Amino acid sequence: MKVNLEYLEGKLESLDGEELMKIKDNINCLFQHCIQALGEEHPIRVVNALQTLCALIRGVHQKNKSTSGFDIINMLMGFDKAELCMKNLMESLDSLLCAEGSESLKSLCLKLLLCLVTVTDNISQNTILEYVMINSIFEAILQILSHPPSRREHGYDAVVLLALLVNYRKYESVNPYIVKLSIVDDEATLNGMGLVIAQALSEYNRQYKDKEEEHQSGFFSALTNMVGSMFIADAHEKISVQTNEAILLALYEAVHLNRNFITVLAQSHPEMGLVTTPVSPAPTTPVTPLGTTPPSSDVISSVELPLDADVQTSNLLITFLKYSSIVMQDTKDEHRLHSGKLCLIILTCIAEPMRHRKKAADKNLPCRPLVCAVLDLMVEFIVTHMMKEFPMDLYIRCIQVVHKLLCYQKKCRVRLHYTWRELWSALINLLKFLMSNETVLLAKHNIFTLALMIVNLFNMFITYGDTFLPTPSSYDELYYEIIRMHQSFDNLYSMVLRLSTNAGQWKEAASKVTHALVNIRAIINHFNPKIESYAAVNHISQLSEEQVLEVVRANYDTLTLKLQDGLDQYERYSEQHKEAAFFKELVRSISTNVRRNLAFHTLSQEVLLKEFSTIS
Repeated sequence: MKVNLEYLEGKLESLDGEELMKIKDNINCLFQHCIQALGEEHPIRVVNALQTLCALIRGVHQKNKSTSGFDIINMLMGFDKAELCMKNLMESLDSLLCAEGSESLKSLCLKLLLCLVTVTDNISQNTILEYVMINSIFEAILQILSHPPSRREHGYDAVVLLALLVNYRKYESVNPYIVKLSIVDDEATLNGMGLVIAQALSEYNRQYKDKEEEHQSGFFSALTNMVGSMFIADAHEKISVQTNEAILLALYEAVHLNRNFITVLAQSHPEMGLVTTPVSPAPTTPVTPLGTTPPSSDVISSVELPLDADVQTSNLLITFLKYSSIVMQDTKDEHRLHSGKLCLIILTCIAEPMRHRKKAADKNLPCRPLVCAVLDLMVEFIVTHMMKEFPMDLYIRCIQVVHKLLCYQKKCRVRLHYTWRELWSALINLLKFLMSNETVLLAKHNIFTLALMIVNLFNMFITYGDTFLPTPSSYDELYYEIIRMHQSFDNLYSMVLRLSTNAGQWKEAASKVTHALVNIRAIINHFNPKIESYAAVNHISQLSEEQVLEVVRANYDTLTLKLQDGLDQYERYSEQHKEAAFFKELVRSISTNVRRNLAFHTLSQEVLLKEFSTIS
């Protein structure tokens, strides 16, 4: 008999608490029969059992929203049988997922697991998940990701399921999924996960490009090379494509928990360039506010569409940076602000382990290292978000990412050929913005924290630049830029001096900036008189850049700078201490959206009944 999901779920929802208690024994009995039926040889019975379990779990949960999870366990299985029931259920699902059998059955198993995991808004209050922790399906998920045919079919659901399971009571107890994810070192599995994430992000970038072409504003058409000008300027009108937090959460957990995953970011994916036939047209799902709808199967299994005729994005980091660039364009609405924050948290995690990586031996790498693309995105963010509704939190994260990258360059003495002037110019413009909007910004933010971070980036270049800037002339250009923009640093010094000599609330914060400016001021005060004297002696009213650089090079010897401690130190990223509340809310919204997208048409697929229409 075909299961009438709508009726069954609706019927359970319509009963009041007392009526539900009266049929508890029937529900327990049906739940157990369904679990037994999962071991049947006839696939149609397995399909019916899986769908009935979905309806029971959802129906009973809807009814018991206000009560605790323990009542739900009792209502579905009975306390005395719960442990054995769930053990049998998880073992059956594990067998079905790992078997060589029907792809449609595997799809339904994953849908049932997603249904089970997302049935409460707060995942950590879903006590049924204790049994999913004890009876792990981690290996089954990995098998799906490492096996190309099953990954193309089920990779998206598998990755989202894993991301959600990792977030069950992650701070309160030992979560086996966290432990296991952190030690995966199988290349095929990690690449499989990376490929699923890259394709989902690519699909978003493609949708954006399509909408952007409709608006004919041509941001993406200006993408001339892989990392050169790949970031988008200010949008004249919003182009809205639903962001995908579920897949970003998966990327975050992989980067944050597994140090081996960092190598996947730069991995070229030949598979992303192959065209394969879509297995079946995916049903169109309604667009949801958090866009946790999986990309359609034809995108997962087919060619990755390049964003520009000349640009074939074939690695996860570049795809993610393009995605971040789009999301960060518009941080005025709260949802996109959170999305931008998640992108910057991921970049923070990427910037830390970069120091564990050995240099790639691949001769076919693009002419600029990938770190240049990260810096491009940070510069782009800095110059495009100086506005009244100032996203202070995002700016601090952005500067932290730059700082971590510089610490890595300094530690490993990697001379990076990058247009550092663009970064210096962006940082100075940001300082000018903070000063010209002092009153408005100080009403909401401690702008001195950010100002101190910017000044210390310059101090990092002054103190250690000779170890990581590409050439001696780059170091000269740094001095030229500081001297050229001396008015901005003088104004900053006047501002922080004024506030640090008053007894107001900003005294301490401002005085830290005053102390940090000591070397920048020494450079300005040392070279400016010498430049003026050179101009006077040679009767030149306006010196060229080359003439200024000549004066700089001739007068390094007499410059005295103070050694500043701790410039190359930073606080390691810690989710539990700093970001726990953010991730709790994020996971709650993802859970709600995944549940909403488990619509009936994805559960009661007609394909299944056609596939198993004959019971032999």
